[in-house]
Amino acid sequence: MATRSSASTLEGIWATLLLAFVVTALYFGHALFVPLALATLITFLLSRLVTRMERWIGRVPAVLLVVILLFSLAGGASWMVGHQVIDLAQKLPDYQANITRKVHSIRLPVIGVLSRFSSSVDALQNELVSPSQTPSPTEPAPESLPKPSPPSAKPVPVKVIEGRNAIPQLLQETISAVLSPLGTAALVLLLVIFMLLKREDLRGRMIRLIGQGRISATTRAMDDAATRVSRYLSMQFLVNTCYGTSIAIGLHLIGVPNAALWGLLAGVLRFVPYVGPWAGALLPVLLSFAISTNWITPLLTIVLFVGLEVTISNFIEPWLYGASTGVSPIALIISAVFWTWLWGPVGLVLSTPITVCLAVMGRHAPRLEFLSVLLSEDQALASHEEFYHRLLAVGTQGAEEFAETFTTAHSLTELYDQVAIPAITRVEMDTQTGGLGAEQRTSVLQRIHDLVEDLAVHRPEEPATKDQNIPEATVQGTRVMCIPASAYRDELAGEMLVQLLLRYGFDAANSAARLKAEELLDQAIKFEPELLCISVVTPSTLAQARHLSATFRERFPAVKILVGAWNAANSLTNAKERLRAAGANDLVVSLAEAAIQLSKMTAPLADEMMIAPKSANEEERLGELRGLKLLDTPAEENFDRITQRLTRLFRVPIALLTLIDKDRQWFKAQTGLPPDLADARSTPRDVSLCGHVVAKDDILIVHDLARDPRFANNPFLKEQGFRFYAGVPLRGPNGLPIGSLCILDTKPREISRQEQDLLQVVAEDVMDEIKRRPVTEADRSSENGKT
Repeated sequence: MATRSSASTLEGIWATLLLAFVVTALYFGHALFVPLALATLITFLLSRLVTRMERWIGRVPAVLLVVILLFSLAGGASWMVGHQVIDLAQKLPDYQANITRKVHSIRLPVIGVLSRFSSSVDALQNELVSPSQTPSPTEPAPESLPKPSPPSAKPVPVKVIEGRNAIPQLLQETISAVLSPLGTAALVLLLVIFMLLKREDLRGRMIRLIGQGRISATTRAMDDAATRVSRYLSMQFLVNTCYGTSIAIGLHLIGVPNAALWGLLAGVLRFVPYVGPWAGALLPVLLSFAISTNWITPLLTIVLFVGLEVTISNFIEPWLYGASTGVSPIALIISAVFWTWLWGPVGLVLSTPITVCLAVMGRHAPRLEFLSVLLSEDQALASHEEFYHRLLAVGTQGAEEFAETFTTAHSLTELYDQVAIPAITRVEMDTQTGGLGAEQRTSVLQRIHDLVEDLAVHRPEEPATKDQNIPEATVQGTRVMCIPASAYRDELAGEMLVQLLLRYGFDAANSAARLKAEELLDQAIKFEPELLCISVVTPSTLAQARHLSATFRERFPAVKILVGAWNAANSLTNAKERLRAAGANDLVVSLAEAAIQLSKMTAPLADEMMIAPKSANEEERLGELRGLKLLDTPAEENFDRITQRLTRLFRVPIALLTLIDKDRQWFKAQTGLPPDLADARSTPRDVSLCGHVVAKDDILIVHDLARDPRFANNPFLKEQGFRFYAGVPLRGPNGLPIGSLCILDTKPREISRQEQDLLQVVAEDVMDEIKRRPVTEADRSSENGKT
């Protein structure tokens, strides 16, 4: 792993050196740049191979062996190319007849329309250049005018070379033409050898020179440049090799001679961006034109080159390259034009690696960030910035079109979290700094509101558990109320959350920001939520959320409260603790996280109901119950008045005074029960709620029986439609629980601490009434009959 990292860093050195040589060339010219750039590029390609080989044979032998192999391959390729060129030169005279025939076949007809037009243009041109001086027959030529002299020919410069110096001068020019590329090649070879031998030393010097002590950042930048350039060159080599091989095979099948030469030439020239493929196709097309007696061979050759280039450029290269370069296509084109203008063909070949290095420098050097903005393929504006920009363009549908396009590749949750809410934050911040006026702010927020409503109506519903891990069966019907912290921006974010929660199966509602705290409490009392979510969008503060949490916690002690600080950028660890101290249960920063957290807060429903358990001292409890002589006695007016008073005090439809026998729940008094239950005066103990009160010997409050995992699947409760229950134990003379005094409702509701205390006081009054109650003969008969 360390070796791989070291090799990557070394490759980054060569990418950096390439940039250094670019700067050098700008000062000292093209002649110095070419050998340095070529040597750096070759070293970049060979460094990893040398690193692997030197572990087996040592550094110097590895460098020499790799260089010898490289130049041997180059020499072999040059010999093959030369052999093919000589063979082609020997065959060219044989193609003269076909060329002459083709030229005659495409010559324009002599008496055609284009031929006559061309002749007329030539005649007019001659008349303008050498006008005739012959006088017209109606006007005699004046004798005073001299005769025109014939035009004199323009002198041609002639270079005179003395005979005795011709041969030495020709020899000198020939030797210079031969030695110049050989000298460049020797310099490149020497530079490659020493760069490979001293690559670690060069690495350290470049890191110290460029990094200025920031070793980590410099190494990361070099690794990034090396990875991108190496991946680009590797993929380009693979593509061009396959391209050249395909061209050679295709030309051989078509019948073009020397197909291997043209395949090699096409593969090599394709390293030159944009113009290389067509330059490589020129000679094979001309040759196919020369050798064929018809037009089929040239057409097949053109189709071969065009078809391969279009396929590779539009399908294969985008798939293989991907984001390997990290440079935008338009930047590559402009870069190719610039470097070609500056250094000619060499600049065109190196334009992509140089541009990649410049883009990487812009990513890692803050002062050069403009290079990354100009050259990289990264999106110029973030998604929310682009959306905000389009919102400000009044009179267009740009924002709506952007949202529609965004949701084709992303979920609605991501649109709200990553685009809409950050845009709302930008609107509010710009308004505070004076960048937006009040009217413009209102207009932009209204457009976002209209967009959210439009998405709620027209966008197809997403599966509830598409990517949120939200169990639909658990959240189905759970009531969630969203409360804005202070302003319309908070209400707008809450509207987005409600829309998402409705899709997931929640029963959600959103409150208006214009309502005061008292009005919000009244609205919550009517809605009877199981969960509350306080919406906070910057510049609204968490202090406002803490105040609302404390207010609602005091009024709804059993409701779970979630605070959503949407798109919050700062650390919220301390804020979460302060919110919990104020009464909130948790804090989230995104709508996606809020949906998941709300589903977790929703109590999971059990597959089976919880049967009312029996207490440890069940026999003693039953003995005390039977000793009171209450079971199966007739209804008594004083107990009926108590249940009637409870329904009025607590504003509930049902109140019961129950006694829990061994296997049944018996109603001593009741108000509001359905007629069948009122006549039966008992239910099985297993399905009773009061049995749980007796078992735990304490008050039992269930705000929503349909959402409580203990009772959600109770068939008796489902059949009767009971949703709310509050019961306190009735204790006998020895303090053992014998039954319960309870109230029920057909809809979920809350009960305050004062109301719970009141219910317990009434239960104590009931027990006092039972203790004062005289035992009649009818009571004894009923008890004996039961026994």
